[in-house]
Amino acid sequence: MDQTRVSRRSFLALALAAPLGMSALAACGTAGPGQAKAGEASIWYLSTQPQEGIRQDGVNAFNSAHPNGQLALTFFQNDAYKAKIKTAIGAGQAPTIIWTWGGGGLRDYVRNGQVDDLTDWFAQHPDVKSKRFAPAFGAATIDGRIYAVPCENVSPIVLYYNKDAFAKVGATPPKTWDELMALVPKFNAAGIAPMSLGGQSRWTSMMWLEYLFDRIGGSDLFTGIAGGKPNGWSDPAAIEALTKAQEFIRAGGFVNGFQSITADSNADQALLYTGKAAMMLHGAWTYGGMKEDGGDFVSGGHLGFVPFPTVAGGKGDPSDAVGNPSSYLALNSKATAEEKAIALDYFASGLLTDTDADSWIAKAGSVPIVNGIDKKFAGSADQEFLQFVYDLSSKAPVFAQSWDQALPPAAADVLLTNIEQLFGLSITPEQFASNLNAAPKS
Repeated sequence: MDQTRVSRRSFLALALAAPLGMSALAACGTAGPGQAKAGEASIWYLSTQPQEGIRQDGVNAFNSAHPNGQLALTFFQNDAYKAKIKTAIGAGQAPTIIWTWGGGGLRDYVRNGQVDDLTDWFAQHPDVKSKRFAPAFGAATIDGRIYAVPCENVSPIVLYYNKDAFAKVGATPPKTWDELMALVPKFNAAGIAPMSLGGQSRWTSMMWLEYLFDRIGGSDLFTGIAGGKPNGWSDPAAIEALTKAQEFIRAGGFVNGFQSITADSNADQALLYTGKAAMMLHGAWTYGGMKEDGGDFVSGGHLGFVPFPTVAGGKGDPSDAVGNPSSYLALNSKATAEEKAIALDYFASGLLTDTDADSWIAKAGSVPIVNGIDKKFAGSADQEFLQFVYDLSSKAPVFAQSWDQALPPAAADVLLTNIEQLFGLSITPEQFASNLNAAPKS
């Protein structure tokens, strides 16, 4: 899940500022995407505010301190980046520093020899590793070796709710799946959509399955699937989770027309903060977007947030979390020695500086992956949310990575296609499971 305002993963959301979904910064002086001039190393980042501004400020600060080793920066929207980086790597035109969500995508880069092994570099820079949350390194580690630098913030998936909408129907946030189902007719009767969802983006629907699989089957259910367990998607707990998702849809749980709403437009967030929808399951990264675009929705105390509900009889630990343990930066194995030196300098001194961490907290309302960072929350206008995210992430027995990142890209493509069909009610849970069992395993 891309970590931008609307994507996981980013987390990661957006208007295109230039062809190919990118906005090249004139001050960077690049000859084109992936092409750095002498004395430069290229880096591609995801766009949208406030994250884009924080990344820009960090690169500017690094460039000011390193006049002889500059970073040439280009921004892309989430979906455009996914398409562009795939093509660029295949053509040998990738940037020096490759933004990645880790997991299955990074594993493919490693198997194809497209990124450098950073394990020894981390051993030579122990402070870089010890500064970061230990769980953040899981998705950066392939076969016991580290191939990417965790950066920025942690982003679990959160159940947001509009306090005013709940007050209107005299309800409290659901703690169980049965309570959630019981709220559906109440909100619909009041003319409020129970749940907002940008279903056209597909990965937003995936978040529902991630939590249902965990709550019903426990964390081992998807771990087995990701590990290649034969017919793992047909496990009875998986079928139950898929069935409950469709029951919620048939009951009118999601806003009408949810499959035509895109997360990249932030329309799903707008439905929540305008009171047209009562709840929204989404990444922690959307908090900053709602704070920026939602008027006084956040600052005025109208936004609430709780963990995903438990499911009666389920095996999952209610403290488990899913989402993005971090974002990651990998080093292009085909970059020149000069470019790699600049990139490694950036990894060591340009990421998660005190100024950088303060910006993620103050401007994005997010939790940087810095050990002990909760000491900085005191006095913040976002202290309640920051502490909620910090506790949810740091105390989770299992923090599972988003499926489309954890699985190999080919399998993730099959997954997203079938999620769209499952939520569109055009296939059954059994058909979904059969199709995913047959998906590529690597």
